[in-house]
Amino acid sequence: MTVTGKKVRVVVAMSGGVDSSVAAALLVQQGYEVIGIMLRLWAEEGNNTYGAPNSNRCCAPEAVADARAIAQGLGIPFYDIHAESIFKQRVVDPWIDAYADAVTPNPCFNCNRSIRFGFLMQRALAIGAEFLATGHYARVEHTPGEPGALSAPYRLLKGLDAKKDQSYVLHVLGQRDLARAMFPCGRFTKPEVRELARRFGLPTAERAESQDLCFLTQGDYRGFLARQAPDIAQPGPILTASGAEIGTHDGLPHYTVGQRKGLNISPHSASSEPLYVLKLDPAHNALIVGPASQLGEREAFVRAMHYCSDATPTEPIRCTAKVRYKAKEADCTLTPLPDGGARVVFDEPQRDATPGQGLVAYDGDAVIGGGLIARQR
Repeated sequence: MTVTGKKVRVVVAMSGGVDSSVAAALLVQQGYEVIGIMLRLWAEEGNNTYGAPNSNRCCAPEAVADARAIAQGLGIPFYDIHAESIFKQRVVDPWIDAYADAVTPNPCFNCNRSIRFGFLMQRALAIGAEFLATGHYARVEHTPGEPGALSAPYRLLKGLDAKKDQSYVLHVLGQRDLARAMFPCGRFTKPEVRELARRFGLPTAERAESQDLCFLTQGDYRGFLARQAPDIAQPGPILTASGAEIGTHDGLPHYTVGQRKGLNISPHSASSEPLYVLKLDPAHNALIVGPASQLGEREAFVRAMHYCSDATPTEPIRCTAKVRYKAKEADCTLTPLPDGGARVVFDEPQRDATPGQGLVAYDGDAVIGGGLIARQR
C-alpha cells in the first residue's frame, strides 16, 4: 500500500509462530513496507521444557531463527530488541504480586498494554512506522464519528474465528492504539491461516501452539512461584462457608475459584458431595470451599474499568460479558461507578467469576471494554 507514491511502513511483531508469520506475508502481499521485530523477553533461569536454557518461549533460539528466516524469505528487514527488563518489571512482577494478594491474574493484559502496544509501539513509531501489526485474531473497524460509550472512530471487533478470537486480551487498547493497530489474521479462521502459510511457503505452517505462559521455563506456575517468591504460599485452613475447618491448604496461590481437584480435605469431613473452591480469604489465609450449588455469583465488581472508546458511559448499559478468556458470553447490565470501576449484574449466575481475571464487555462483535474482577465486597 502506498500513500502519495510512498509505501506505508508497518512493523510486525514476530514470534516465529504461524500467526505472526502469515500476518507479515499478507502485509507484504498487500504492498506495505514491512519490518519484522522480535522482542527478547525475560524468562526464569534454567532449562525450558523444550530444551532452550534461560529462554522465553516467545523468543527461544529456534523461534528467533525461524522468524529471521521467514523475514529473509519475504525480503523484509528483521530486528530483535532486548526488552527483558521492562517485561520483568511490567508483566512478571505484577503477576507475582497478584498471586501474593490471593487473586488469579492474566499477564496478557499487561503485556499487550505495556509491552506490545507500549514499548514496541514506541519503537515502531520511532523508526517511521505508521502501524503495528500482530498475529492476534481480532479486527479493527474504522468508522469516523463522534466518540461515545458504545461507538467511536475505531472499534475493536472479535476475530471471525470464534474458537480463536483474542479480542478478550486486547480490551486494554484505546483509540490511540487502535488507530495504529493491524490484525491481518483476524478475518481468517485458524485452518485458513495455516493454509495461507502453506501457500506462502512458510516453515511455521504446521507448528503446534503453546498454551503455557511464555516466561515459565518449566511449564508449572506453582513451581515458578515457589522459586521466585517462596514466602507467598503459606499453608492455612480449609473452611466451609459456615466456618468449619476440614483440612489444610498448601498456600492460596495454588488455588482458584471453581477448582475441585487437589484439595487436601480431611477424609473425616461431613460433606457427602464434591467440594469446590468458593473463595480465597487472604486476610485469614483461608480457603473457603463448598458444594457446586454454592458456586456462582450474579454480581461482579470490576476495578479500573477501561473503555475502548475512551468514553465512560453515563448510564447503565445492557451488554454481554465474559469473565474468563474461555468463558461464554453472558447477558448482563453494566453500571459505571464513580471510582472508575463498574458493577456488573448478570441475568444468570456466573460460576467462574474470579478476582484478578478480566471481565470484558461486548456490544455484539464490538468490545466495549473491560477491567479486573475485584474481590467480593
